[in-house]
Amino acid sequence: MTARIFKPARSAMQSGEARTKEWVLEFAPATPRSADPLMGWTSTRDTQTQVRLEFETKEEAIAYAVREGLSYSLAEPKPRKPIRKSYADNFRFGRTTNWTH
Repeated sequence: MTARIFKPARSAMQSGEARTKEWVLEFAPATPRSADPLMGWTSTRDTQTQVRLEFETKEEAIAYAVREGLSYSLAEPKPRKPIRKSYADNFRFGRTTNWTH
């Protein structure tokens, strides 16, 4: 059973960094999902894909995987480059495009 350790990215619907500080351990699906013939719902018999463990640090997540005998893959997060914006830049002289509402 393979586990994936990663730091989640922020969703497109949020501007802050909530729920992106912790490290997450998720299990890779062992069997593919299948469609139910009667209702058409997607289902799987693998219950490990529903497990999502959160850790404060990367080392804690790795230690858990080693202690439990899990093979894991580690995905390092890409560093965010902060974009410095100024409200005054909307009205500066020499702006390339006109300011609109």
